[in-house]
Amino acid sequence: MSTSEQQLQEFRAEVSAWLQANNPPDPGFLLPQTFMEVGDERQLDFLREWQHKVWSAGYLGMAWPREYGGGGMDPAFQSVVDQEMRRHNVPICFNVIGLGWAGPLIKDIGTHEQKARYLKNILSAEDIWCQGFSEPEHGSDLGNAQTRAVRDGDEYVINGQKIWTTMGNFARYMILLARTNPEAERKYDGLSFFLSPMDVPGVDTRPIRKITGEYGFTETFFTDARIPADCLMGEEGEGWRIAMQTLQYERGAEAGAAGGLSMIRVTVDDMIQGLQGVRRDGEPVLRDPVVRDQVVRAIMEEKAMVLGARRAGVGPLTTDYPGSLPLSSKLRLSESTRRMRQLAINLQGAEGGLYVGDAQARQGGFWQRAYFNSFSATIGGGTSQVQANIVAEHILGLPK
Repeated sequence: MSTSEQQLQEFRAEVSAWLQANNPPDPGFLLPQTFMEVGDERQLDFLREWQHKVWSAGYLGMAWPREYGGGGMDPAFQSVVDQEMRRHNVPICFNVIGLGWAGPLIKDIGTHEQKARYLKNILSAEDIWCQGFSEPEHGSDLGNAQTRAVRDGDEYVINGQKIWTTMGNFARYMILLARTNPEAERKYDGLSFFLSPMDVPGVDTRPIRKITGEYGFTETFFTDARIPADCLMGEEGEGWRIAMQTLQYERGAEAGAAGGLSMIRVTVDDMIQGLQGVRRDGEPVLRDPVVRDQVVRAIMEEKAMVLGARRAGVGPLTTDYPGSLPLSSKLRLSESTRRMRQLAINLQGAEGGLYVGDAQARQGGFWQRAYFNSFSATIGGGTSQVQANIVAEHILGLPK
């Protein structure tokens, strides 16, 4: 039976009431603006408890199968929850690599044993996941990954290094791309994909301090680390194909994520509110005609993103370039977010140079921190330059 509009409206009222009653109070320390900023145990414990509470209430993984901890419901219900979580400004559901990338992949192509082993604990936040794709010497050239995985009986022996491993120091599992056949004629054919445990001897993580002064990323080192052979996803040599499917989830081009709020959504309306009281030459900065033109341009860009997401779900409106909106959404969103946050700082004038911890910083330095954090989204999941190449080659049909 299809879900009616009345059912969704009634459900929305239920979710809104629950969020209003259960939104946790300010813990007294800075919370991450995205899942890429979970830097200490206090933040981790707070967010793990919150995600578990959301899942226990039935509001996370609503479209995932019941037998694996989900709700077995129409995805429209999860969409309502996600919308209400943004509206109520609740904390993020931090286990995003599990909820949004590893989980959907396992749900779609994993064995029954893999689904039973991993999915429920992803939803409950018992098991945190990280991603082992990027390497220090190869940047965005993922196909040239050199971390080695050598079969030794019922185990693989892993040696190598990964970089920008979000929450690697907290994770129990990693989606790992490693080279099993260095002699393959095509470099892509020598890669394999693993659901690798992190709590085995030979795996070492080292936190990376970011420009914000916070942590969230790590370097991960593998030194003769042994993982069970059944951690292999698919067959040897299928790693590139599986990694590309995973990146489709990460970039928003494939459905299937468990839901939840992955980052604090900051809108142009928030920027306008934050600029109240800022003056330039004795007048409110928002009365300046040039500033108003810049703000209107940001509003138009934000509205275009919203309408584009709606259009992507209407087939007849995307026949000219099928898949173009989902494939380009990561590039468009991350860059427009960066530009809007930079504008918010520029319009503060001299106050824009202050930061978190300075008593004179507007809104406690919120916008400065948000601007610095926005760069991680222009790098993770493929840099903006790589995303532009994807649009050029796979949507516009331009040559490599």
